[in-house]
Amino acid sequence: MTTTDLPGDFFGYRNLLTDDERAFLDGVRAFLDKEVRPVVNRAWADAEFPHELIPRFAEQGMVGLGFPDGDRPAVSKLLSGFLGLEISRVDPSISTFLGVHNGLAMGSMALLGSEEQQQRWMPDMFTLRTVGAFALTEPHGGSDVARGLETTARREGDTWVLDGAKRWIGNGTFADLVIVFARDVADDQVKGFVVEKGTPGFAATKIEDKFALRIVQNADITLTGCRVPEANRLQRCNSFRDVNRVLRLTRGGVAWNAVGAMMGAYEAALAYAGAREQFGRPIGGFQLIQDLLAKMLGNITASLGMAVRVAQLQTDGTFRDEQAALAKSFCTSRARETVGWARELMGGNGILLDHDAVRFFADVEALHSYEGTREINTLIVGRAVTGLGAFV
Repeated sequence: MTTTDLPGDFFGYRNLLTDDERAFLDGVRAFLDKEVRPVVNRAWADAEFPHELIPRFAEQGMVGLGFPDGDRPAVSKLLSGFLGLEISRVDPSISTFLGVHNGLAMGSMALLGSEEQQQRWMPDMFTLRTVGAFALTEPHGGSDVARGLETTARREGDTWVLDGAKRWIGNGTFADLVIVFARDVADDQVKGFVVEKGTPGFAATKIEDKFALRIVQNADITLTGCRVPEANRLQRCNSFRDVNRVLRLTRGGVAWNAVGAMMGAYEAALAYAGAREQFGRPIGGFQLIQDLLAKMLGNITASLGMAVRVAQLQTDGTFRDEQAALAKSFCTSRARETVGWARELMGGNGILLDHDAVRFFADVEALHSYEGTREINTLIVGRAVTGLGAFV
């Protein structure tokens, strides 16, 4: 392997990319190692977001690559996936911040917004002058969100009045615009709305005492008589089926994030195994340590293969809900195992932030739950393979 290869990419999936794509990723990796890696442990411990990095992400060309921007076409699904992997192998929280903005918020705008709305908001979203958030989950609903939102939308002339609450909204405390989904009381269908910062009746409060993805600023949002113009209603969102188009797009992305988190933990464990000495030699020379490393590498390789296939199916336009569900469920479950083994390999030192493994260990717990729990995703797969629904 060359020095620019991924240590965890044992089968060389990265070689499926073009030379230019690999060169771009090398530049991103250098940026992440130089400017992001040195600050994430402190930011994680303090549960604070390093806002000074936001313009740097845009300068590095890490924003909105999945969508065309002027004369630049959208990049390949494979490159988008590997970008998410590269970010997650340094820090899953930063990857989640960008995933919410690039995937959920910009994806909602690209898939559900009108051409006028895209022209109005997306240029500043590409440069991160405007940061986006996505508000679907509610305090009393998570897995059953498709069956009906408690947040309501009532039309009054050319204005919509939103009432309700949202929870676990990533970027919600500082986003410039939040994509809010609510149930239209007139037809009982889900509609999407762009709520801009400072809109009366909108309030966001940081969720405290969170012990996974601590850098991500998750918010409780309340909407109290929040008035939004019809011009801010996403014109191509008329039911939950439309919302699911966005979720299908981003659920596959979580698989890549899980692979990245596994790789980050594996790299930390591999470095530790080479440096830590017991009984007069590096622990990497002990059979049980090599067994852990080999099991970690097996999980990474299997999950990366699935993520690569996800990108290929997305490129072909044949990617299905059940495939997204299986990829998300499988990869995050394997990530749970893998980061646990990384922490185990380090013994007592594994619980110290200095060695990174415990940060991945905690953060993967959130990846395992969001964008659909393992149980819900397995039921989506089960319905596809049996033809029988088993949800309730």
